[in-house]
Formats: sequence, C-alpha cells, structure tokens
Amino acid sequence: MSETAAVPTTALRARAEIDLGALRANVRALRARAKGAAVMAVVKSDAYGHGAIPCARAALEAGASWLGTATAEEALALRAAGLTGPVLCWLWVPGGPWRQAIEADIDVSLSGMWALREVTAAARAAGRVARVQLKADTGLGRNGCQPADWAELVAAALRAEDEGLVRVTGLWSHFACADEPGHPSITTQLDRFREMTAYAEEQGVRPEVRHIANSPATLTLPETHFDLVRPGIAMYGVSPSPEIGTPADFGLRPVMTLSASLALVKRVPAGHGVSYGHHYVTPGETTLGLVPVGYGDGIPRHASGAGPVLLDGKWRTVAGRVAMDQFVVDLGGDEPPVGTEAVLFGPGDRGEPTAEDWAQACGTIAYEIVTRIGTRVPRVYVNASM
Repeated sequence: MSETAAVPTTALRARAEIDLGALRANVRALRARAKGAAVMAVVKSDAYGHGAIPCARAALEAGASWLGTATAEEALALRAAGLTGPVLCWLWVPGGPWRQAIEADIDVSLSGMWALREVTAAARAAGRVARVQLKADTGLGRNGCQPADWAELVAAALRAEDEGLVRVTGLWSHFACADEPGHPSITTQLDRFREMTAYAEEQGVRPEVRHIANSPATLTLPETHFDLVRPGIAMYGVSPSPEIGTPADFGLRPVMTLSASLALVKRVPAGHGVSYGHHYVTPGETTLGLVPVGYGDGIPRHASGAGPVLLDGKWRTVAGRVAMDQFVVDLGGDEPPVGTEAVLFGPGDRGEPTAEDWAQACGTIAYEIVTRIGTRVPRVYVNASM
C-alpha cells in the first residue's frame, strides 16, 4: 500500500489516520512488559491494515529488533523497502519463493518435511545457507509440526545443517487460547513447547531464539516470554480480548482513527425506508446523513443497524444496511453541514467509538475491524518523525 502524505492537499472522502507516535509508544510499553526478551513487530496483512512499511520502520525505531510476516511476499516487500535486520515469515505452500527469501536473508518457518526438502533445494541452487525456524504444533492444530513427527524434522534439519544448507535459528509455536485467562490449554501448550524445544536442543539444535508469546501472552503471561515475544494487534493499540483488559489497562493507545466526510444531509418524512431492503424505516420526520464508506472499504455489512459513529458531537448508529460504498445515519433532525467529519472509530479520546465498539456491534473481534479497512481508504500518517 502506498503511503499518503501526512497533510493531504485535497479533501478526502475517507481517511485512516495512523499515529506512528502512538505505535512507537506501544512498542516501548510492550518491551517494558517483556524485559529480557527481544520484540518481534508483527506487520503481516499490511500491518493489520495500518501500512506495513511505515509501521515497521516506527517499530524498529522504538526498539523492536525483529519483524514478522505471514507470507514470503510480505517479507520480501520489507526488504525491497530497505528494511534490514531479522525478518521471519511463516506461511508457505509448495513452490513458494524459497530462493528469493534465502537470498534476502529472511528466516523461513518449517512445519514439515516437505518444506525442509524445498528449502534445502533452494539453498543449493542459491549457494547460500538458509535461515530456518522449526515450528512446533503444541496444540493450536494449524501450522506446525506434530510432536509425533518432531524427532524426524529435527534430525533432518540437523543433517541439512551439517551439510551447510541451513542454519536453525529458531524454535517456536503459537497459542490457541492465550486471550482466555486460565484456559487449561495454555499450560498444556507451554509444557509441550518446553518439552519439544528441550528435545531439539538435546539433539544439537542451537537456536538464536525460542518464542511462543503472541500479544495476549506478552501482556499477561511473563512465563511465556522466552527469548522473543511476537506482539501483533497489541502493537497497534488494540486489546487482544476485552476479557484480559482494555488498551489503557496495558498502557497502549489505538493507532488508527477512521473517519469520513459527510456527503449529504437531507430531510425526509416519517415512514421513509432507508437503504437496501428497507430494514430501517424512519419513525418520524427526520434528517438523514450519508457517510460515503461501505463494505467496499472494509466496513462490515454485519454493522447494518448497529455500527456506531460520532457525528456532530453525538453518537449515531448505522440506519439500515451498509452498502458497498456508503451507509446512512439518522440524525434525528440535526442538520450538520455537508463535509462534517464522521468518526467511525479511534482511541476514544473525543468520545468517538473504538474498534472494540465496532467489534461488539458486529459480533466479531477488533482485529478484523482494523485489518479489513481497504485500499480505497488512504492512510494518512501523523507523528512520523520521533
């Protein structure tokens, strides 16, 4: 995604303001919670919708020492932007750009023998040693090597290391329920991770880093921090779960503020249907305001009839269905000027809704709310310099 100037020269239909000062402060707060561990700034999915390159730079400025992505393409884009230092990418399919990743000095995650075979072939072709990390499935049941297959993968990785094809730089895993305090799987996974890393080290693996802590574990489970923590959503000032605390409880500040310019205000009579399907009908004579963003911009259609907006000093609610490019709010007779700012979510300082408010309205999680904001909405970066 291309960066938008901090001071736009033309009026914007909508904007996602990204406060890089808040992001740097969040990284520093996370580092303080994980003393003794390095911090990997996870910038997958365009930094959860915030813009990968500027957010990665800001995180590194604030003391993060690693960057993390899901895909190789995301990691290669960081390198193309001139970002150096350790980068891990973990989501691979057969035929992926292994050689390009090796030549870019990117750490690649391996969860099974097929991946080890492909990365060693790419290392031979490149004439370079591949930096690899072995991922253990300690109970999440997604990517990662099952305990029953761990000995085979470790042995094969060590043979490849002896041949000068790979360097095993890390051992890692991922929690399933760290955002649910007291969930029994947390202890089970942590015990299994200790067992699997201990086995690998007994066999001769000498990792640079061992890591399992995601955002909720970074915030609430110090025993999981090991050598490295991997905050994702917390870095953007969004709580991983309302059950573990608000952003303010952890000294975090939301980074994204999403707003749009009111496109139309008009008076309508009682009984007037609003938007597709007429799921909202005006109870009396009123004014309607048109907010020019919709599900084509990432506004959830599930927010129909429920999504909150701060407009002209008052909370309003989406009236009727969210359409592809727009939605309507019932202004209750108020007549703010066209062009008035409608704030969908932000830190909450001005009384505006937060991403968590939208998540609650839609029956989802705040991760999805910020990540799905699409490329039609320009990112406007503020506090870009330290």
